[in-house]
Amino acid sequence: MTIFAVHYTYEPAKAALRDEHRPLHREWLGKEFRAGNVLACGPYPDGSGALILIQAASLDAAEAFLANDPFNAHRAVDGIRVVEWTEVFGPFGS
Repeated sequence: MTIFAVHYTYEPAKAALRDEHRPLHREWLGKEFRAGNVLACGPYPDGSGALILIQAASLDAAEAFLANDPFNAHRAVDGIRVVEWTEVFGPFGS
């Protein structure tokens, strides 16, 4: 499996929408973390977005996986950047 770094971008105008859907978003992240699909995740302290490290077979599979995130389903994210990531040192290496 390939690791992808997912960068969510948040704008202040959608803060209330994110607040509304955050419980479902976190529930989804937790379920996918326990399943091994989400490796790590968390928001940036300045409120500008979040980082999610996921495992997927391909970029298309990663994008399809992210479509299930309630934040995406409710259009609470302003931008999404998905890039393949290569771990040099860290806990995810095989």
